[in-house]
Amino acid sequence: MSADKIRNIALIGHSASGKTSISEAMLFAMGAVDRLGKVEEGNTSSDYQKDEIERQISISATPLYGTYSGNKINIIDTPGFPDFNTEIQFAFKVAEAALTVVDSLAGPEVGTELAWKSAEANNLPRAIFINRLDKEHTSFDKAINSLKEMFGGGVVPLQFPVNEGPAFDRIVDLVQGKIIVYKSGAAKGSVEDVPANLADKVEEMRSELFEAIAENDEELLDIFCETGELTPEQMQSGLLKGFVSGTLFPVLCGSATRTIGVDRLLDLIVKMFPSAATRTEIIGAKLDSDEEIKRGADDASPTAYVFKTVSEQHLGELSFFRVFSGTIKSGSDIHNANQRQNEKISQLYAMSGKTRSNVDAVETGDIGAVVKLKGTHTGDTLCEARNSIILPSVTIPDPIYRVAVSPKAKGDEEKLSTGFQALHAEDPSFFASYDPELKQTIVAGQGEMHLNVILARLKDKFGVDVTTDQPRIPYRETIRKPAEGQGKYKKQTGGRGQYGDVWLRLEPRDAGSADPLEFVDGIVGGVVPGKFIPAAEKGVRGAMEDGAIAGYSVVGIKVTLYDGSFHAVDSSEMAFKIAASMGFKKVFKMCQPIILEPIYDIIVTVPEEYMGDVMGDISGRRGKISGMDADGKFQIIRAKVPLAELHTYSIQLRSMTSGRGIFRMKFSHYDPVPQDVQAKLVADYDARKEEGAL
Repeated sequence: MSADKIRNIALIGHSASGKTSISEAMLFAMGAVDRLGKVEEGNTSSDYQKDEIERQISISATPLYGTYSGNKINIIDTPGFPDFNTEIQFAFKVAEAALTVVDSLAGPEVGTELAWKSAEANNLPRAIFINRLDKEHTSFDKAINSLKEMFGGGVVPLQFPVNEGPAFDRIVDLVQGKIIVYKSGAAKGSVEDVPANLADKVEEMRSELFEAIAENDEELLDIFCETGELTPEQMQSGLLKGFVSGTLFPVLCGSATRTIGVDRLLDLIVKMFPSAATRTEIIGAKLDSDEEIKRGADDASPTAYVFKTVSEQHLGELSFFRVFSGTIKSGSDIHNANQRQNEKISQLYAMSGKTRSNVDAVETGDIGAVVKLKGTHTGDTLCEARNSIILPSVTIPDPIYRVAVSPKAKGDEEKLSTGFQALHAEDPSFFASYDPELKQTIVAGQGEMHLNVILARLKDKFGVDVTTDQPRIPYRETIRKPAEGQGKYKKQTGGRGQYGDVWLRLEPRDAGSADPLEFVDGIVGGVVPGKFIPAAEKGVRGAMEDGAIAGYSVVGIKVTLYDGSFHAVDSSEMAFKIAASMGFKKVFKMCQPIILEPIYDIIVTVPEEYMGDVMGDISGRRGKISGMDADGKFQIIRAKVPLAELHTYSIQLRSMTSGRGIFRMKFSHYDPVPQDVQAKLVADYDARKEEGAL
């Protein structure tokens, strides 16, 4: 199908607003499915993975498709829970517009705000569907007012519901000036004249719509000022211009589970949403270069972007991609520009949830999937090797929640590593690594829900069950004042003995230096032979790995070897290494040692009404506020907070702000811990030594 007949749209909105139900209703209305699946029954096309069925929420961005009025509509149903925001970002890379789904009872919520702002940042036109108008106590007017308050005067209703609530069965179309009546179970409504009792309301709302459209077009504004109205064709033209430019956000309404209003939504998508052909040019770069490359959509050279990776049982790894130029053909060779390797395109699929159909090729503007690419990951660009290009990808956010894990069953370490690699390939916002300093395997992601889902998939797909624990904090030790002293190792065993003798001077230096140790050879006159000096440095570095007061790595120190003695027979490299280690630990305790803790920069974005509570909570976490900025109705708080106080912060912040607060964190520097914290850390270390746990 040609690109001008393809619509690629991302479904966005707060979790449980009805996105999946809308996608299911659209598939049903297009004839892509023959029965309407339900989220609560776990049989929708979109939420087909085990964890999605159990939790009854979307966790992954799922591509779906159908045809309507001779057009192919590719729908990407995205998650609404903030932990899975990266899935939305990848969906935006391949969509031309976003459809925001809003629960008529709850109105726009935090997930609505976050996804909307991301769509805006990606310059995507946005329309709105107010859902669930068949429920008790719903209010279309209240939802509209909330949307206008949140997103501005560009929010323009094209419809309004009649008899909303359990008896809801009709919608007034303000563009046509007609009422659409839906019989039970029908996917398409019948058009009737507006009854007399609604005439005044229709006239008032049409006038408001005329005005909103005219304000975005000078020519239409002149017509409206002169005649007081616009023709349906003029309205359509003005709406299209405002929608594509991002100044008008048309609002439709209905009930997904009863397929009310879904046909009108599909009509709007076909008539107004930009087609894949509107993306006439893509901009990328050369590998290892900032040089910009422009490629037209009419270029015959194939270019595709991989926006999703899924590991399917009995099938292998599926890579979902959007073609931006040329054609991806089954059996052809393709080049992965990011990984600098060639791939063989074996079997191609058109995917709709878990349902797949074999295809021979995927044309420009369309979405497809390919199985078993060797080294291709989410975010990679596929193209010709001789005409290489790398398309801009998604910036993966830093993790904000960490957990230490270990396999419950002995011998599962390799399976654990393999599973985590595959899960990271599916979800680049998830990270796993073994930290040799902490002696823990650390998994990190975007929140508690995110990691719970990852660990559940690890068990289901790879058969590895794990225990979780709080990650240890990578504290450091350093000194505040200089001191010097001797380290002497002397051992006589009957034969050749061991003898090493060093005098060390320890001084504080910048704890943030790349090398934690500055070692100075201050020996004069050969009192310590040169061949033993590297061994002495090794002894010092070894002792620094496990600090002398609480077992943490030592940083920010200058050590000068300035004196010593040796024995012509008994001295050895090992003896001097041991002597230097002993001397370092003894002198270190004379230098007013302190423990340092990692401090992180955090940026917290919250609605203004929660600012006081959030700032108070940051202070309670030993945080220091470094600045505040306004961003519309949000406040951005910048602070420096010890890592030890941030383990559950994402959970607490969501609780404190009714889910509307978000934050990012990044390592800043190390600072001394308070005396009471240091005393506790030292006491814990001493207790573990006595118990033989170290």
